[in-house]
Amino acid sequence: MKPIIVLVGRPNVGKSTFFNRVTRSRRALVDDLPGVTRDRLYADARWDDSVFTLVDTGGFAGGVEDEFSRQVHLQLRRAMADADAIVLMLDGRAGVTPFDAEMLDILRAETKPVFFVVNKIDGEEQEGLLYEFHDLGIEHLYPVSAEHGYGIGEFLDDLVAALPRAEAEAELETIRIAVVGRPNVGKSSLINRLLGEERLLVSGIPGTTRDSVDTFLARGGKTYCLVDTAGIRKKSKVSRKLEKFSVVRALKSMDRCDVALIMLDAAEGVTEQDIRIAGYAVERGCGCVLLVNKWDLVGSDRSGEERRVIGDLRMSARYLGYAPAMTISARTGLRVSKIFQLVDEVFTQYDTRVSTGQLNRILEQALARNEPSLHRGRRIRFYYATQVSTRPPTFVFFVNYPEAVHFSYRRFLVNQIREAAGLDKTPVRVYLRKRTGKGRG
Repeated sequence: MKPIIVLVGRPNVGKSTFFNRVTRSRRALVDDLPGVTRDRLYADARWDDSVFTLVDTGGFAGGVEDEFSRQVHLQLRRAMADADAIVLMLDGRAGVTPFDAEMLDILRAETKPVFFVVNKIDGEEQEGLLYEFHDLGIEHLYPVSAEHGYGIGEFLDDLVAALPRAEAEAELETIRIAVVGRPNVGKSSLINRLLGEERLLVSGIPGTTRDSVDTFLARGGKTYCLVDTAGIRKKSKVSRKLEKFSVVRALKSMDRCDVALIMLDAAEGVTEQDIRIAGYAVERGCGCVLLVNKWDLVGSDRSGEERRVIGDLRMSARYLGYAPAMTISARTGLRVSKIFQLVDEVFTQYDTRVSTGQLNRILEQALARNEPSLHRGRRIRFYYATQVSTRPPTFVFFVNYPEAVHFSYRRFLVNQIREAAGLDKTPVRVYLRKRTGKGRG
């Protein structure tokens, strides 16, 4: 296992900027607004020959005046319990605050290594700002600039020297699952239920999740990465800069996922925005599972009612006819245990490669069953086909007049591949190419 390093500190001291620099990513949202990070963010980092996992946490602001503060503090304490080392980040420009002193009191009871980093020190000439922090009784302070990189190397040298060496791990394939949907449909609640712990913040207030949060889970000999995303609103309702970033992150999460769990609210029914979100997943070519959440609130588990709801969903999103669909309750756990089975089935097909021989036999049988039409008096001819990629399965058909093939015939070919190759639960892409160098055909 890789050592786990947790970043803690009050809001807006630069934890997310530091996180992005050390992990060489732009995973954490960065904004001048305090409290941008609410959930834990995980990413692997490397320094010299050492590899470790860095965890960004929500800002510690003392007290527990509201539900968000209570949950952020709970997440913070859980992160520290899992850590091999803790980094307390302080703000060199703002100086010592009561929150810093309160956080330091909490850390004094820790037996694991704790490092004290004073951020926003842009050069040696500003290191005089450290004197105030020595009054807290801290012996070794690390002056750094997360924004400009000053002092980062010296700090990381000492950090990795104090970490346990990670044992070599067998490289396991990770199935990436993005949980997407409108605000407040229960995405974070579902991931917490799947994980078996309250890892993510949950609130009835839409917009609780601001970033796309990766959480890893080992189950049944497989590794999954569950990506909680910000709720995707209509464009006309996305006004604040931070929320726009959150929505962009949610859409990008579908670019890098294998399977999207598209969640809907059973109590509200299928909405236009639900269908729009499903369309985003189709455009990005990821596998899909449709989950109608909050089924416990509908007050009925009759099969007839369930068939009606799923039927309405199928009618509204005809282009997702291949996606498995079912009703669940993230709150009670109803049918949640079946989700991983569906994900595995979808991913297996999503990653399927059909041999060239089998594919061309499918093509031959399809042409015999339904002969292509004429184009300007000449028969449209399909010469051969090949699979060019997986995730999703993507095929190229070589034909004499690709521009003349009607979309309905292309759909016919896709359906023939689905039926013959057992690809009924995954998107399938088909492209037509003109064969060159073989005469006029």
